[in-house]
Amino acid sequence: MFSYWIPITVFAAFMQNLRSALQKHIKGRLSTGGAAYVRFIYALPLALILLWTLVSQFGYALPGINPAFLIYCLLGSLSQILFTFILLYLFSLRNFAVGTTFSKTEIVQIAILGLILLGDEVSLMGVGAIVVGMTGVIILSMAQTSVTWANLATSLFEKSTLVGLICGAFLGASVVFFRGATLALEDGDVLIRASFSLAVALVMQAVMMGGYLLLREPGQMALLFRHWKPAGAVGIAGFLGSIGWFTAFTLQNAAYVRAVGQIELIFTFIASIMFFKEKTSPMELAGIALIMVAIVAIMLTG
Repeated sequence: MFSYWIPITVFAAFMQNLRSALQKHIKGRLSTGGAAYVRFIYALPLALILLWTLVSQFGYALPGINPAFLIYCLLGSLSQILFTFILLYLFSLRNFAVGTTFSKTEIVQIAILGLILLGDEVSLMGVGAIVVGMTGVIILSMAQTSVTWANLATSLFEKSTLVGLICGAFLGASVVFFRGATLALEDGDVLIRASFSLAVALVMQAVMMGGYLLLREPGQMALLFRHWKPAGAVGIAGFLGSIGWFTAFTLQNAAYVRAVGQIELIFTFIASIMFFKEKTSPMELAGIALIMVAIVAIMLTG
């Protein structure tokens, strides 16, 4: 049955796509770490304003904090930061394209971890849709790089493959932990739980990654605020995407949410054709077709 977590997920995926494009634009002015930190520090005030508005203007009560919530938030925040740094390390490896392809297994890892930690079960149709979608993502990734099925088979025990799988695992873990945080809040409806969880997570991430930048790249803090206009745009897009993700995770199994969220790749594909006039290959079209089939199947399942 159609549920409103689906349009929320599509919106979140679109804003994530926009945020990524804006981050690439600002990366020439900041270090990689600085460009990554922008999404946290500039989204934080917006998350706090939303939370204040819900409490003061709409009468929502702040959810009661419990140890499980704080642990899930901390683990999710740390996992997302580690994912960012591991992804950057992956790009520095010789065979990074293969590793990046293996990192696309995140949804399978989300389904497994979600079942173990949260008891989130995936139906047989859901499993099939996830596998079809992951296959589409891998095919699309292969079409855009020099990776072949032979490369994937012969690179199973290479360093880049292990790093890619770990990268996907941390991304998947952050998703499951954040869903766990929203579910650990027993009070309040979906919006206040999602908003509160996002605000707490952003505070943690701003402190953790901000401390790292102050120690390792102290000059980046001044640059972050000097380039406040493009950085602010990243923060707005990042905040809108994040509140969408957190709301969807509160409503639905994280594996289903991320599976539908693969529509982000379709947005990128359409943009490359419409705005950059790039030619498409049959392999790319096959990958997009599989992703679309998977998304429709998940919508019917969820």
